[in-house]
Amino acid sequence: MSPPEFNSFNFNKSVHEAKMARIQRRLIFPLALLLAVGFYYTSSFHSSIPALRWQHGSAIAPGVLDDPEYFWRKLPTHYQLQSIRPLPGGKPLKLPKIQHQFSQETSAEKATRLERQLAVQEAFGRGWKAYREHAWLQDELAPVSGGAKNTFGGWGATLVDNLDTLWIMNMRSEFEDAVAAGTNISFETSSLTEVNVFETTIRYLGGFLSAYDLSGDQRLLRKAREVGDMLYVAFDTPNRMPITRWDVTKAGKGELQEASSWALVAEIGSLCMEFTRLSFVTGDPKWFDATERITEVLKAEQSKTKLPGSTYPPPSLLDVFSNMQNYATLLLYAILLLTVDTVWPISINPKTKDFHGDNTFSLGAMADSVFEYLPKMVALSGGLLPEYGEMYTYAANTAKKYSFYRPMTPDNADILLAAAVHVNKDGAGKEVPMSDFVGQHLVCFVGGMLAIGTKLLQRPDDLDIARKLTDGCIWTYASMPHGIMPETFLMTPCPSKSTTCEWDEYAWKKALLASAEEDVTKLTKEQISALADQVISDKRLPKGFTDVMDRRYILRPEAIESVFVLYRVTGDKSLLESAWTMFQAIQEASKTNLANSALADITIASKDKPHQTDSMESFWMGETLKYFYLIFSEPSLISLDEYVFNTEAHPFKRLLR
Repeated sequence: MSPPEFNSFNFNKSVHEAKMARIQRRLIFPLALLLAVGFYYTSSFHSSIPALRWQHGSAIAPGVLDDPEYFWRKLPTHYQLQSIRPLPGGKPLKLPKIQHQFSQETSAEKATRLERQLAVQEAFGRGWKAYREHAWLQDELAPVSGGAKNTFGGWGATLVDNLDTLWIMNMRSEFEDAVAAGTNISFETSSLTEVNVFETTIRYLGGFLSAYDLSGDQRLLRKAREVGDMLYVAFDTPNRMPITRWDVTKAGKGELQEASSWALVAEIGSLCMEFTRLSFVTGDPKWFDATERITEVLKAEQSKTKLPGSTYPPPSLLDVFSNMQNYATLLLYAILLLTVDTVWPISINPKTKDFHGDNTFSLGAMADSVFEYLPKMVALSGGLLPEYGEMYTYAANTAKKYSFYRPMTPDNADILLAAAVHVNKDGAGKEVPMSDFVGQHLVCFVGGMLAIGTKLLQRPDDLDIARKLTDGCIWTYASMPHGIMPETFLMTPCPSKSTTCEWDEYAWKKALLASAEEDVTKLTKEQISALADQVISDKRLPKGFTDVMDRRYILRPEAIESVFVLYRVTGDKSLLESAWTMFQAIQEASKTNLANSALADITIASKDKPHQTDSMESFWMGETLKYFYLIFSEPSLISLDEYVFNTEAHPFKRLLR
C-alpha cells in the first residue's frame, strides 16, 4: 500500500487543531473556576430574590393593565410559543457613573443659559401651538401651508412624540390636554395599509412609555400596553421574527404571516429598549421574550459577517479577578477570551435568520440604532443583560478599525467622520474591506454613543474618538453657508487619522473632479485647477467637500444629540457655545410663520434663504428641540445616570440599585 499523498491543507488543519486543543486545555481550569464561582453567585442571588418586578429600583405589582378584551389581544395566535424567556433576575448592578460632576455655575453663566433655554422653549411653543391649531391628532404639521399630514399611521405622531417634551419643559397644562387626547387614540385601525414596526415602536410605544416614566400617569401606561399588544402581533410568524413593514389590515383580520426574506438591520434589531421597558413596568415578560429572540440571533451571527475583526486581547486571570464585581462580569471576561470583533451588515434575512450575508456595513442610515441600543440596553437593564455589553465591545472595536477617518480640511482640523464599508472580492478572490467616504448627518449620533460607552463600559480610550467625531459634525455645520449640515456629502480622507494632515488644495481639486467623474488624464495642472473651479462653482462646494449629494436639512437631531451627550459626559463648556451657534443657524433658516420647516438646499449662498419644503417631522420637537433644551438645562434634569434615551429621544427610567 503506497503512502498517502501529502496534503498541505490537512497538515495545516492538524497543526491548527493541535494548537486549539492546547489552548482549550489551558482554558479548562479557569473556565471551570469561573463557572463554579458563577454558580455560587447565581444560586445565592436567585434563591434570595423573587422574580424581577422593578421600576426604577422599586417593586411594582405584576399583572397590571391586563385587558384580555382589547382588540389586538383577542386575535388568535397562529404560532404558539413553547416557552417564554423570563425577565432577568436579581437586583440591578452598581454601574459606573456617566455624567460629569458639574461645579456650580456663576450668575452670569446661569443667566446666559436660561436665556438660551427660553429661546429653545419659545421655538417649541410656537410649533406646538401651530400643531394644536392646524393638525391636532394628525401625524405632522405642514409648517408653511398650515395643513396636516399622516405619515405614521394617522395616530397623532407629533402629539405622542412630544408628550415627554411637554413634561420636561414644564408645560403641564399642555401636557394634560395632550394626555387626554392621546389616550383616546385608537390603534385598532390605521390610515396606512402598511406600517413601519420600527418607527411605530420608537415613536408611539417609546412616547407613551417615556411620558409614563416621567409623570406616573397610569393612562399612559395603558396606551403603551395597547401599542405593545398591537406590535406583538407582528411577531406571530413561524420563527417569531417580526415583520418590519407590516400589513396591519391583514394582521387585524387574523391572516397568517411570515417574516420577510429582506429587512434593514436597524428595523429589526432596534426594538429591544421599548419592548424590554414595557415588560419591566408591566411585569409581563412576553415583550422581552419577543426581542430577546432577535438578540440571540444577532449575537450568534455577529462573528459570521463579512467584515473581519481581530481577536480580542485576552486579559490575564489577575485582571479578571481584580475587576470581578459579579458573575455577569466574570462570565463576560471569559467569553472575551474566545471572541472576535465584528459588526452586522445593513440588510439581513429574518426569514432564514441570516444576519451576515450582506457586504455593506455602516453605522449610519439603515443600521444606526442597532448599535446605539447596545450600551443603552446595559444602562436600561441595570447591567442585568451583559450580552449587550459584549456585542457593543466587539462592534465598537471593529468600527474603530474600519469606519472612522480623518478628512482633509482647509484649517487642518483634527476631526473624524464615519464612513461606510463595502467588502468585495479582489482579483485573487479575497474579500477586502473598502471604505466609502460618504458623510451622513444621521451618523452624527455615534459621538454620543461612544461617549456613553466609554463611561458605562469603562473604555476610556474611546472618549477622544467620541470628541473628534462630534467635532466633525460641528465643523461640518460651521463650514456650510447657512451653518447647517447637509444630509450626505463627500470629503477627501487623510492618509491616516492619527498623523498630521496638511491641507493640499490641488489634491482636493483632483479628488472632487474624480468624484464628478471628470477625466483629467490629459490635462495640465492649470487646466485641472480651472476645471475644478468650475465644478466648485456649479455645485456650490465649500472648501474640503468633494461633493454634496443630498443638500437637504430635514430638522435632524443627531448632531445636537452628540453635543448634548458629550457635554453631560465631559462638562466642556465650549460645547454649549457650539450648541447655541447651531440652534441660531437652524432657527434663522427654517423658521416659518407657524413653526419650522425642513430645507431643500443648504448650500445656496448665505444671502439667500433656503427653500422650505413644508415638512416638519415629529422629531423636530420631540428630539432636536428637546436636546437643545436639555443642554441649556440644569444637568440634573433627565440625568444620564437616571435615564437612558431611546433613538427617538424618549427618556426611560434606568433600573438602579
